[in-house]
Amino acid sequence: MVVMAQYTRRIIGFAVHAGNVDGLAICRMFNDATSRQGWPQYLSSDNDPLFQYHRWKANLRVLEIEEIKSLPHVLMSHPSVERLIGSIRREMLDHTLFWTASDLENKLQNYQRYYNVYRCHSGRAGVTPVESGGNTIGDINQYRWEKHCRGLFQLPAAA
Repeated sequence: MVVMAQYTRRIIGFAVHAGNVDGLAICRMFNDATSRQGWPQYLSSDNDPLFQYHRWKANLRVLEIEEIKSLPHVLMSHPSVERLIGSIRREMLDHTLFWTASDLENKLQNYQRYYNVYRCHSGRAGVTPVESGGNTIGDINQYRWEKHCRGLFQLPAAA
């Protein structure tokens, strides 16, 4: 499960579950993914039967979170979420092996840091989700290559 802030396009958190997913597991995953950030006011989900479980509905009711459903068979009803899932798959999961659920969680946390802090976003005019200012031009001699996600990505960093 991935939780994203809609406005800033920042990844809030990931949660991984090994085995069959049911209502209890989906609630635990959501709580794990958002535990460090606080609860969102709105939640976007698809029409998967998992999101119809009594425990899931009760969890949202207790946390006072309004659920917004995507339109069935319309991928563009939540394009930023679809884009994020595709980016995670193309940029990280297609190039990375993981052996256990905890190994996957660690690698996803590394990707979350890379995505939020270092990766430029074209839809935000090249600004990362945690930056507040625009782009600046610097001296190329004052930079070096910094590896992210165990060498999967290399970006320039201040020396």
